[in-house]
Amino acid sequence: MNHLDELVALTSKLIRFKSTASRAQELDSCAAFIHAWLKANGIFSQLTHNQGVPCVAVLPADGVVPVLLMTHFDVVEAEDESLFEPRVEKGSLWGRGSLDDKYGVALSMLQYRDALQDLKARGGTQADMSFGLLMTGDEESGGQLGAKALLDHVQTRFCIALDGGAPDEVVIKQKGILNLRLTTHGRTAHGARPWLGINAADQLLDDCLKLRELFPDRGGEHWHRTLNLSSLRAGTGSINQVPAKAEALFDLRYTEADDPDELVTVMRGQIRGDLEVLAKEPQLTPQDSPYLAQLLQQHPDMQTGCAHGASDARFLTRRGIPGVVWGAWGNSSAHGLGEHVTLESLDSLSLRLQSFLRALPTSESIPQ
Repeated sequence: MNHLDELVALTSKLIRFKSTASRAQELDSCAAFIHAWLKANGIFSQLTHNQGVPCVAVLPADGVVPVLLMTHFDVVEAEDESLFEPRVEKGSLWGRGSLDDKYGVALSMLQYRDALQDLKARGGTQADMSFGLLMTGDEESGGQLGAKALLDHVQTRFCIALDGGAPDEVVIKQKGILNLRLTTHGRTAHGARPWLGINAADQLLDDCLKLRELFPDRGGEHWHRTLNLSSLRAGTGSINQVPAKAEALFDLRYTEADDPDELVTVMRGQIRGDLEVLAKEPQLTPQDSPYLAQLLQQHPDMQTGCAHGASDARFLTRRGIPGVVWGAWGNSSAHGLGEHVTLESLDSLSLRLQSFLRALPTSESIPQ
């Protein structure tokens, strides 16, 4: 079996686990499979649970490793259960998690196995490995109990999140996140006499329109802040009643041109309702690294880019760890009914990652 066939086969096994946030047993089973596979291949790993979230780490006892490969084995829900049955068709591997992010998990496992085998053939041990693995189970639900928590116990000089980009493009920055809730209050009355009440839904819509003015739609791909109105809710469900309360949820993505705290202050000044910050997450920001320079030098056709979405790589910024997002290509199909990863990109990424990892310096000559 060649390296691509083996990568597709292992990824397919991982896809069959319905490892969504709503299926805790499937998440545990997927983590247990990864842990058992590593053990069967002579790799010591740690399977841990943080408030029910399983994670698998292949790291030295002290958590210090020159380079870290970070992936996740949880996936988003699937409208069609058949998405958990992988298939190879039209030059791609199809299925939930094929692109986000089970190919990344499989690839990092195989790369570690092969590198360790080569090292042992030269008289080394796992303790001498120049890179480690971190595979988490809650990236799709925020990563707070997975990558964010575990990275506090890891010291590394460079991290590659195999969760985006393309074989010829490494992502060096991603937008930050603000999750917001807007609440408006009115006074209830009979729906036949709306003038006797104050309609909270009307106030909510007015506020939403005012906020929209701060986020003009420029169309298509762009690198500036955006605001997505994700949910609207008003009243108690009675159609003949003036609603006394209404709520809206927003997903705000910001760039390095924005101060998130200042942005919230400006937004609050434009509306009558109450704006609450439910979550604030940092950007992945570019940081100079000799490892990134080495990767780009190895492959002159590679370029750096940015991504509108976020990933667990944002937690690297919080820790001051230089890192990038890199991966295979699947026509931006992640989370969709047609999620897939192209075999050509898997092959290319696998070979490029292998050349990068094999060229890592020894522990005595790690760049500072």
